[in-house]
Amino acid sequence: MGLPQIWYVAYASNLAMARFRCYLSGGRPAGGSRDYTGCRDPSDPARARGVEVPGGLVFAEESRVWGGGMAFYDRAAPGVVAARAYLVTTEQFGDVAAQERRLPPGGEFAEDLAGLLPDVESLVTIGPGRYETVVRLGELEGAPMFTITHHDVGSLRLAAPAAAYLQWISIGLRESHGYDGARIARYLGAAPGIRGAWAEAEIEALTQQTASET
Repeated sequence: MGLPQIWYVAYASNLAMARFRCYLSGGRPAGGSRDYTGCRDPSDPARARGVEVPGGLVFAEESRVWGGGMAFYDRAAPGVVAARAYLVTTEQFGDVAAQERRLPPGGEFAEDLAGLLPDVESLVTIGPGRYETVVRLGELEGAPMFTITHHDVGSLRLAAPAAAYLQWISIGLRESHGYDGARIARYLGAAPGIRGAWAEAEIEALTQQTASET
């Protein structure tokens, strides 16, 4: 039996609704270098909720969209990740996951993943790549929660993220959790990949710039 709707749990730039809409309805996020196709169904999520999930946030490797490190969810790490849950259809989730891997919405990967979701009890890894693993994070209001990450985050090469990427994450943390600049700086500044590369004062300055622009 299929799932009519699931919660897609975002923990990085997709925390910001405007950035997530690029995955849903297409477009290029400010500061990014990629145009997104969008989902077959470009509708906004039915609902959005700020959530916290156990685990850690890690920045590693190099993004072809932003330059600098990309964010990954490490389910084995101690701590709590500030995330945002979007209630979407399984088709939309499959299309978002496909775009994360630069595959076409509605293609074989998207269809196969959407069909697999009802049977995912913990995690499933589909093929090679960096965002190739879907993790189930329990339930919220009767619907399952899923996120996308790498199967072995500890094996990735740590790397500091670019300013534009951090700005989108900061916008999302303000929107979904009401964090102020100081709290955003403490939260992000403690993440592997950022720690020692970005000072908290530098991160807070970015958030102040972001707040004045939004």
